[in-house]
Amino acid sequence: MLLGLRIRALRERLKLSQEELSHRARIHTTYLSDVERGRRNIGVLNIARIAFALNLPLSELFSDFKTKLPVTATRARQAGV
Repeated sequence: MLLGLRIRALRERLKLSQEELSHRARIHTTYLSDVERGRRNIGVLNIARIAFALNLPLSELFSDFKTKLPVTATRARQAGV
């Protein structure tokens, strides 16, 4: 959901419609809308396509995230943390 909100904010800052961004990113407009509203998960390839379409480095899509997602003890053990 945070990523979708970030994509929307960047798109609006550039004064792009969802239709224009989805065309540039080569993804369906409905898919982009669902991502922006947090109704659909987005894959790495589509994140990269959106970053490219916004003319931004991939890391810029994640630059405003102030908090980290909590890591549960089980997930930490599984990840070897």
